[in-house]
This record gives sequence, C-alpha cells and structure tokens, in this order.
Amino acid sequence: MQAHSLHGFFLNSAHTLRGPDQPFLMKKVQGAYTQISFGDVLSSIDAIASTLHDMGLRKGDRVAFILENSPEYILFDQACLKLGLVNASLYPTLSESEIEYILKDSESKAILVGTPFLLRRILGIDERGTSLQHIFTVFDIESQEKVMSAKNVIEHGKQKQSEYASTIQEIFNSIHEDDLASLIYTSGTTGVPKGVMLSHGNFMSNAKAAKTIVSNIGPDDVFLSFLPLCHVFERLASYYLSTYIGGTIAFAEGIETIATNIKEVRPTVMASVPRLLERIYDRVQKMALADGGLKSKIFLWAFSQGDAKRLLNEDGKQPGALLSIKLAIADKLVFSKIRERMGGRMRIVVSGGAALYPHVGIFFKNLDILVLEGYGLTETSPLVSVNEFERQVYGTVGRVAPGCTVAIQNPDTKEMHTVQTYETFDKNFTCPEGEILVKGPNVMHGYLNKPEATAEVMDADGWFHTGDVGTFHKGYLKITDRIKNMIVNSFGKNVYPTPIENQYSKSTKIEQIFLIGDKREFLTAIIVPSKDDIKEIFKKNDAFFEEVDPFIPDQDIHDWIEQDMKQLEKDLAKFERVKNFIVKRQPFSVEAGEFTMTQKVKRKFVEAKYKDAIDAMYY
Repeated sequence: MQAHSLHGFFLNSAHTLRGPDQPFLMKKVQGAYTQISFGDVLSSIDAIASTLHDMGLRKGDRVAFILENSPEYILFDQACLKLGLVNASLYPTLSESEIEYILKDSESKAILVGTPFLLRRILGIDERGTSLQHIFTVFDIESQEKVMSAKNVIEHGKQKQSEYASTIQEIFNSIHEDDLASLIYTSGTTGVPKGVMLSHGNFMSNAKAAKTIVSNIGPDDVFLSFLPLCHVFERLASYYLSTYIGGTIAFAEGIETIATNIKEVRPTVMASVPRLLERIYDRVQKMALADGGLKSKIFLWAFSQGDAKRLLNEDGKQPGALLSIKLAIADKLVFSKIRERMGGRMRIVVSGGAALYPHVGIFFKNLDILVLEGYGLTETSPLVSVNEFERQVYGTVGRVAPGCTVAIQNPDTKEMHTVQTYETFDKNFTCPEGEILVKGPNVMHGYLNKPEATAEVMDADGWFHTGDVGTFHKGYLKITDRIKNMIVNSFGKNVYPTPIENQYSKSTKIEQIFLIGDKREFLTAIIVPSKDDIKEIFKKNDAFFEEVDPFIPDQDIHDWIEQDMKQLEKDLAKFERVKNFIVKRQPFSVEAGEFTMTQKVKRKFVEAKYKDAIDAMYY
C-alpha cells in the first residue's frame, strides 16, 4: 500500500504489515501491561474522527495536545491526521503564560488535556479569551460546556460513523504530503517559542530515511516510549517510525519507572537521551568496581575483550577463534547479566537531543546493544544523520540520511567547504569545520506567523542554517557546538564549551558541568556533583541539598571533584582547562528556568542568575 499521508502509514501496518488482531499499543493497567490491537485502535480512531468532524473541525484547523504519553495521544493524533487537522503539542510542564501564548499563536480550536490540574489551567486561560471551542479530557468527566471526555468522544463518534464515513474518506483521500501535520514549538534558549510547521511529507521522508539507514528494524520490534511525544524526537523515532514499519509501542509509566518497565515490556528498540544512558553506565560501573577484588577484575577483563572486538569491527575485521572464545566467556559472566537488566532483548537505542559521550556508546556496544547517535532539529523533522547499524563511529552523529543534503559553510566567508548526501558517502572523508546547513524533504515549511524569523534561517538557495558548528570525520557528521555557545576569551581565542564539558563529564563524580569564560582570561565552571556519591562518601543527608546557599563551600568536596578533573584535563589544551570552579547544590532544571524543555542550558540566564558567584572566581 502506497501511503500518501501519515495516517496511511498506520493503515498499511494495520492491514498489510501486521493485521487487525496484532498488538499495536501496550499500556500498564492495574499492575500489568495490556495490549491494544491495531483493529481496536482503528475503531477508536474512526469514532474520534467522526466526532471531530461532527463538531465542525475542518482540514487545517489546529488541535492542541497537552498530556503525557498515552494511547489517547496516538488515537487523537491519528484521527487528526485522517481529517487533515494539525496537532499543536504543548509540554504539560509549561508555565500558564507559555500555554496561553501557544494556544493563541496556533489559534487552536480544540485541545486534548491529560489531567484535572491541566484542565483547570486551560479553563482559566480560556476565560481570558482563546479560540478554543472544544476541550477533551483523557480522564472521565461529566460532559459540560465545551468539555467532553475521550470516552464520550468515542461513544458519540460511533453513533455518527455511518453518517460521516464517506465524507471522512473523501477528506482523507484529499490529504497529501505537503499538508501540515503538526506545529511543534521550539523551547529556545532565548526569546518566545516559535511554532515549527511540519508537514506529513516532512515526517514521512524522515521515517523512510530512518528505515533505510537502520534497515534491520521491522514489525517484530517493540518500542518503549518514555520521552515526550510533544517533542519531535520521540514523535518520529518511536511513534511515526513504528507506524511505518509495523512495530509495537509500549508506554512507560514515567521516567522514574523505566528500570521496572524495561524488564516488564522487554523492548527491542528505544529512543533515549544521553543522560539516561550515562546513569545506567555510572550505576553499572559503581556496582562492579566498588568492592574491588575478583569481581572487578572479571568485569574489566570482559570489557577489554569487548574493546578488542569493537576495534576489529571498526577496521572491517572479525574476531579470531581465541578472541571469540574469550568473548563467549565475557558474555556469560558479565554482558548477559547487564543485558538482562534491560529486558534481555534490547538491540538498538537511538540517542538524540544532546551529545553522547563516546565512552558510554562504547560501553553499550560491548554489551551488543547498539547506541545509534543521531543529529537533527525540530526544523528538520528531526533526522539529519544517524550512525548506521553496520558501522558506528563514536563521537560522531553518523551518515547523512537518505534524501537529505548537508553542507558545511565557513560562517565568515560563506564559502562551502563541502556538500554531502547519502549517496556521496566516503568512509574516509573529512573536511574543515563550519556551520551545518541542511536541505531536503525533511526541512520545515517555516515558523508560524513569523516570516522574519523564517527568513533568518532559510536562505535564498533553500538552505536551512542550523546554527550548529560541525565537520565530517570518517565520512560521518560530527558536531562541535552551537555557534551562539562559542566563548571568545580575553585573548581572542575561540573556545567551544561542549567538547570540554564532555571531557570533564567522563568523571562519575560530575552530574552536570557548565563552562564560563566569554571575554575573560581563563575558563571557570559551575559543577553539579553526583548526589548519591556525596551522600555516601561525605555522609550528607537530603537536607544538605536543600540549604539556602545554592553552592557547596566544603573544601573536601571541591578537592574530591578536582582529583578527577586534573586527570581528565591532560587531554585538553591549556586554554581549554578549567582554572577554578564552584559546586552547585541542586542540578540545573527546567523548573528553575535554567534549562529549556529539551534539557539545553540557557547560558545567558545562568550567567546572569549566578553573576556574583561567577565573578568571585576571577578575583
């Protein structure tokens, strides 16, 4: 079946790749995971579509979504896609003013709400004036003016299906790849959110590209979904990709239950952010090495065998007989036990949203769990590049995706260093550093209601200017940093903070690190230590982390962190080394205004907030 829209992907999976009786969604209900079949999902989608049409919602109208990941998100999204409605998703954790801005900017006519708390917020905003005509709730509630539960939406739709079936089919047939599918608002480190306009074709081209470059995923795969569906990464990597290949999606109960849910669901594929993988790595390292002795020696020996295999693979070679025997022993004694904690079937983790530390990727590679680091932005739907299943080069973000064109441009002279595609791939190719530019069917249709902002990033030749600095290494794209993150020290030396932060973050003592040094003589840092380590080693309780002073003055803790930093900075140039640092009591967070919703530090905000403490490091 040739799909002409995103809902067509789902129909192809339901009728061709799988079957109506096969499981599509999994949700935990009363302590156990239950399956929802393609047939049951399709029945609900058709009923919801009938209600939305009966309520007067028409092609191009916006429907806002503000809820956590759940089957209802997908049911309503698929109904919207079938009718040509546009999903305008909001993070449930946004402030009331941000929610109000997005509802008004998107001119949403309906909204799907996840909790009673959020409903109260939406009703309060609506009293001040919005375009909302209908409010749907995931939870049960008595119907009232504008408000109807999802359960009642489905019941009402079933009564209207026969009346609207032919009309809805005509609408669905009229939808093509250039029609808008979603508005995703960028959180941004500065300024107001911008609504990125993404079409059916944007997402469809991305799903097809992902399948081409990671070819061994298919209908037998089970995806564990825990990153927010309101973010472009999870929307594509778990949801739309699953509908394209016929996979099954299981919803985690929450970020805090992932360790339990992985064992229950036993997924084969998962989209993740690096921080979760780092925590798994840190935990395993500490458990294996804490007591020393034979257990630690076996652990280190096993991973040395894994390293030997990985280095052979990178050169296109396979292990010999002796190494194969050693690997089998290492797997039995160490690797299989760690894999079992991740469900026992995990094959692929797609990592995005931030830089992955190479040593973390290598750790999972040794376990035969491939962490495929990729690169993309909301504006590119998001996939631009990803490491291939057959070849991983850690520290890079992989091969340019099929259909996508990537250029590296000198930001000063505007000279193009190179233009690369999937077809021009050369595993030995390298080039000078510059800004990453992107063209292709995955690039957005612009920012809603912001032609000037669109013109700032889309040039006359159709290139999207990402604002990221990168190069090509061994044929794969490699990200250096954001242009706006660049530090220029008082000697005029350009310093990109992210690679330096990544080097220091190899220490398990460091939870987060933030570099400072723009227009200053040397680099300093704000460091958030591992809370568990501080509690265990320095015998601190929770109250210690709640004290009023945001920084920890204890010299013993400072010296303990500095021990690792002195070792790690040996691989850095002298001007890249941190000369002084302060230890922050609480992690940087969204709630404190220090992080964007996608966990990127708001550098200017943080520097202003802690100006006095930062200045003191230079006296």
